[in-house]
Amino acid sequence: MGLNDTPSSERVHIGFFGRRNAGKSSVVNAVTGQSLAIVSDQKGTTTDPVYKAMELLPLGPVMIIDTPGFDDEGRLGEMRVMKAKQVLNKTDVAVLVVDASEGMCECDRQLIELFHAKEINYIVAMNKSDLVPGHPAPAADEIFVSAEKKDGIFELKERIAHLVPSDDMTKRLVGDLLSPGDVAIMVVPIDSAAPKGRLILPQQQVIRDTLESDALAMVVKEDRVRQAIDSLSQKPAMVVTDSQAFKRVSADTPEYIPLTSFSILMARYKGVLAQAIGGVAAIESIKDGDTVLISEGCTHHRQCDDIGTVKIPRWLHEHTGKDITIETTSGTEFPDDLSKYSVIIHCGACMLNEREVRYRYKCAADHGIPMTNYGVTIAYMAGILKRSLELFPDISALLP
Repeated sequence: MGLNDTPSSERVHIGFFGRRNAGKSSVVNAVTGQSLAIVSDQKGTTTDPVYKAMELLPLGPVMIIDTPGFDDEGRLGEMRVMKAKQVLNKTDVAVLVVDASEGMCECDRQLIELFHAKEINYIVAMNKSDLVPGHPAPAADEIFVSAEKKDGIFELKERIAHLVPSDDMTKRLVGDLLSPGDVAIMVVPIDSAAPKGRLILPQQQVIRDTLESDALAMVVKEDRVRQAIDSLSQKPAMVVTDSQAFKRVSADTPEYIPLTSFSILMARYKGVLAQAIGGVAAIESIKDGDTVLISEGCTHHRQCDDIGTVKIPRWLHEHTGKDITIETTSGTEFPDDLSKYSVIIHCGACMLNEREVRYRYKCAADHGIPMTNYGVTIAYMAGILKRSLELFPDISALLP
């Protein structure tokens, strides 16, 4: 996938942290070779996280994040520090920038504690090393650099690359389930909710992964599934459908053909399918007066029959028969306090990287709140969850 085509959720997120005036923005600019961030001698120049999708050798497509100073002060400063903490939830590799001429301070040590708590691989970049002649040998997790002189910047990029977990580069959406020559039928409804002129991201990604496996992707609308199956001279390896069409596609797909959804594949890809399955049965425990959170990882124009704000709430009311309150969130907004919710139903999270998705599920677990996702929820309420998981024997074994 080329630079312009790589979604932010598929990029390695590299966050630069540190106190004000340590030179974070200067180091970011030196690492990227671009003036991404404003540089000034005045403390607190970076007021909000700055995101830049780019190509960074030797890693490839990355998301660079420059954060506000972690020692910012005042009410506005507290909000900036909170923004910096939120970035940690999506950071794959952290770079702590320290002013080498002053050494580590308490807020630097606090950041390192946060890196450990959130299990984030990190490197400490001792910046302004040109001002400290004859500096001591760096510790194992340190490197001396000078953003101004460009000293140590190449080595810093190499160190960052080595901190990226290797499994991030080998995961597959569907490719590990297909053999060369297999046929996979992709069911893509074209309705008012579909972006005009293009497919939604999970559909693009699954089709791309199918092609990379030397398998054949057959893309059809939901009313052409039976025709597609009958036209083939070989049994399809699987049918993958948009979750909204699950019930209809299941009826048109013979039992001997494995069936799943893009949303379920995405949950597996993000590493949260087991939790999503474990949480879905809580729908049966919903009572009158309960509040359910429906959360999406992106912001998009709501259509008249929107999946998150209209269809799933309607299906929930029909399935449970209870008088419940539905609350919705989208984009980067995810509540800090989840205690008011009985169940959380999240989208497939195609726009969030794995670390942030796992963070959201962990928040729910820490609050003792069951959490599941769109595809699992829809399959469960349609009575076809077991069938939709047949492709994943280790996961389907978790079903009650």
